[in-house]
Amino acid sequence: MQPYKAIFFDFDYTLGDATDCIVAGFRYAFARLGLPEPEYEAVRYTIGMTLENAYTLLSADGKPAHQAEFRRLYVEKANPLQVKGTKLFPGAVDLLNQLKASGVTVAIVSTKRSSVIEEILAYQGLSDRVSFVVGGSDVAHPKPAPDAALLALEKAGLKRSEALFVGDTVIDAETAQRSGLDFAAVCNGTTPKEAFSRWPHVFVANNLPALNDWLNTQNSEKP
Repeated sequence: MQPYKAIFFDFDYTLGDATDCIVAGFRYAFARLGLPEPEYEAVRYTIGMTLENAYTLLSADGKPAHQAEFRRLYVEKANPLQVKGTKLFPGAVDLLNQLKASGVTVAIVSTKRSSVIEEILAYQGLSDRVSFVVGGSDVAHPKPAPDAALLALEKAGLKRSEALFVGDTVIDAETAQRSGLDFAAVCNGTTPKEAFSRWPHVFVANNLPALNDWLNTQNSEKP
């Protein structure tokens, strides 16, 4: 047994990389809204935010009606691309396989729509490695609010001390803190390792293989 009975993963830049698809969605939506297309790197640094917050950050437009139209246009372009265009990070499949073999409940807790993640997992042949997905559309308040993580705890039927939250941003770190969960960071995205020093955490991994090694160490040290 692992020291945790469940591990809740963020998705984008934690397990998977859909950057090209996401950028395509942003550029498509911005063009149709008559706005200058955002730079690739600028979009990368919004991954992990809600679409509405990302739109406002890049456009300086906070009008709810415009945010909603951006979301509609983005989804129209990006969601179909992400199913086949998302690449899993090195070590993701091995980690998910090992956790399943160890009897650990694996869930994904993301701001992305759960239906999109489920389609990605099905395309990758990994649906049976993940017990369930909690997406941004499944809760009233997205991360860093604790709603999604607490819903995952409820679905897993576990106490806070029995689950680990894994993510790549300080949004994930804050989500874990507000949910009362242990947090481990994996530095696959745009957030530097030192940014996590300000947040409670049990481990900061450079990549998924390093996270897997740490989980194995925790397992071997458990009485």
